[in-house]
Amino acid sequence: MALFEVAIYNELVKRAMQSGEPAAYSDDWADTRYIEVSARDEMDARRKVLAKYPKDKGFVIRGIGPA
Repeated sequence: MALFEVAIYNELVKRAMQSGEPAAYSDDWADTRYIEVSARDEMDARRKVLAKYPKDKGFVIRGIGPA
């Protein structure tokens, strides 16, 4: 297994902050966060992150690379 760094943010939080509306998650999610995940390859890292931070909840992966 390799260690990957995943750049992720929440588009719904970003939009809510821009319009002054409350968001379902912390305002911190409007900015890119970096998460480390142990995975076989980049696709496996993406799968693991999206299982915890799903697209339908507004999460967007900006990039994945070696940690």
